[in-house]
Amino acid sequence: MPEDTIQTVAPRWVPGDLRDLDLVQRATIAGSLSRPLYTFFKRIVDVVASLCGILLCLPLWAMIAVLIKLDSSGPVFFRQKRPGLRGVPFTLYKFRTMASDAEDRLRDVMHLNREVSGSLIRIDDDPRVTRVGRFLRASSLDETPQLVNILLGHMSLVGPRPISRPITDTRNPVRLGVLPGLTGLWQISGRKNTGCAYMIERDLEYICNRSILYDLRIIIQTVLVVLRRTGAK
Repeated sequence: MPEDTIQTVAPRWVPGDLRDLDLVQRATIAGSLSRPLYTFFKRIVDVVASLCGILLCLPLWAMIAVLIKLDSSGPVFFRQKRPGLRGVPFTLYKFRTMASDAEDRLRDVMHLNREVSGSLIRIDDDPRVTRVGRFLRASSLDETPQLVNILLGHMSLVGPRPISRPITDTRNPVRLGVLPGLTGLWQISGRKNTGCAYMIERDLEYICNRSILYDLRIIIQTVLVVLRRTGAK
């Protein structure tokens, strides 16, 4: 097992009403339970939806690629290692929305970060973001290449968001107990207007309640949030 794999250990559970336990305990138990039918149907939905999405997005992706190259120098796609299921890293794909030297300039702008813990980056009017990048972020089009991650099985349509920066919150290993997602309960509950602690609470809540119908509801609400550009930065 890789050295940077984060293992989640479920506490021993005495059968009873899960509502008597706190959110972390409930999420730990829910995440450790074997749910073969849900897992099977969720994967079928992920494969069909991601494949259809990729085919539909190909012409749009070609246009976005041209705009990115015309707007700034550097690669079209941004690739970064992110923690996946049980903390196993995978390469996440996005359209590049920042200058090519954005990672090198991160220290110069961290004092502007609104997120107290530093686990998330919340910088208003980030000077590293390109003109095309601002549009891609506001419309969430920069995230669409992650349909490839979903097709490959690295991610799901719905699940906890894979975050690049270290998360010090002790509840984080619990949220890593399920496959990360393109969208989730956090994204439809405030998105970039919220902090790390709130994100983890929403992710744990999702783990406790996940089902095919719950996932479908989140997907529908995600479309509405994107169209309204709620919390987009």
